[in-house]
Amino acid sequence: MIERWALVSGLKGDLETYEVIQRELKNTRAVKTLFVLGDMVGPERNCDALLNRLKNPIRGELQPQCIYGWWEEQLLAEQGFRGEQKADALRLNQGEEAVTALLDAVDPSHLKWLASLQFGFIELDCGLIHGSSANVGDHLTPETSPLILLDRLTRLDVNRLFTAHSTKQFHLELAGGELNSQVKDLNGERQYQQKVSKQSIIGIGAGPNYTIYDVGSDKTQFLSAGGQCNTSGNGFA
Repeated sequence: MIERWALVSGLKGDLETYEVIQRELKNTRAVKTLFVLGDMVGPERNCDALLNRLKNPIRGELQPQCIYGWWEEQLLAEQGFRGEQKADALRLNQGEEAVTALLDAVDPSHLKWLASLQFGFIELDCGLIHGSSANVGDHLTPETSPLILLDRLTRLDVNRLFTAHSTKQFHLELAGGELNSQVKDLNGERQYQQKVSKQSIIGIGAGPNYTIYDVGSDKTQFLSAGGQCNTSGNGFA
């Protein structure tokens, strides 16, 4: 039986876009699971309505499986849910005003739910994470070094990694091959060979741009809320 996943990220409080995506998914054959890969909150608008909607899905629609993203991490750090950490990355990149706007955008009643979310999911041979296995803010794109991409896949021991932090949509394939390395220490020099199977990194997009993944055929379809179909070609490295 065909099974498809819908993957969404970067809504940042945009309930209207989420409602459009949910309506479209009702008419998309065989979509069984909706994954929301973080960045549900942001400083641009009040996020309470979207968070309430995600926490309380309507009967008959796909129930969202959520993980936290970069914006949730900044919010939770600033609100004391990450020990002594603060939203230093946000403060450095966008200033104190952005930190204040983020705090104002999310009612404190949502913080415990956000803090309970996982870093990522492992489903079948797929890793689903906002950034990567290295960091929630890891910025993977088609221009990222193949060695870095291979490292991120190896850390999770998966063949496909779905990522969202770059906000781009892409399906990049690492062709199978062999990785040769040399280690030199006091005992001499040793050579290692590691076979690399065919693996993929998929950028799912953000906001109105979302992705449908066909589990059986390993095909991705890049969509935009409102009916537009984006390019779904593969890249190779």
